[in-house]
Amino acid sequence: MAKKVIEQAGFNPIRTAHDLGLRSEFAYLAGFASIGLALVAWLASRAKKTDDKAQSDRWGIFIGHWAPTFFAIGLALKSEE
Repeated sequence: MAKKVIEQAGFNPIRTAHDLGLRSEFAYLAGFASIGLALVAWLASRAKKTDDKAQSDRWGIFIGHWAPTFFAIGLALKSEE
């Protein structure tokens, strides 16, 4: 259903990204890297004396939300390959 709607619209950003050379493996690697980056950002923010625990949690959660997005893009790209 969604694929037909995208094809009718005439613009498929996933196909465009695939045609530009972006592969699903790159998106998967970015997802795993963002998990590691979220942990590093959380730890670095906790180490600063000026930030409180809530600010550290917000940084970790903000970057942690990137991982599912990258994994979803990876799955979409996999269907194009």
